[in-house]
Amino acid sequence: MGVEIERKFLIREDADDRWLREAHGILYVQGYLSRERGRTVRVRIAGDKAYLTIKGEVQGISRAEFEYPIPVEDARAMLTLCDGPLIDKTRHLIPHEGHVWEVDIFHGKNEGLIIAEIELEKETQEVPMPEWVGKEVTGDRRYYNSSLADHPFGIWQERET
Repeated sequence: MGVEIERKFLIREDADDRWLREAHGILYVQGYLSRERGRTVRVRIAGDKAYLTIKGEVQGISRAEFEYPIPVEDARAMLTLCDGPLIDKTRHLIPHEGHVWEVDIFHGKNEGLIIAEIELEKETQEVPMPEWVGKEVTGDRRYYNSSLADHPFGIWQERET
């Protein structure tokens, strides 16, 4: 069984963005075929590749995750079947002290939101934090991509950054 163990963070507002300017980003477009509590089914196009992903309920910072490559044309067709608006973002892979951070810069109705994620091998794993990492938002459902589709960052009443 596949397991995803990840932590999510906001980027510090006062952080120097030199680390980001040097990174190459890939455009992601994704939507949700199912977003029931405890499981989601996502279709994603990432550059010239596409994936179907099934995720289970979060337990701590872990959850079951199954991801399968699919043809891009199939993904485009599936995106038209998605429940709610699509999410579009640019993902940057940023190496830091032996780890690779995924930094997502959101577009459209989520413009202004930047989230850094780090995937772990176990929940208790210690990870050296880059100086640009800010507040941890792991477990805050508002920052789940599936939630951002219905409740985009751009319309939140209170921004907690």
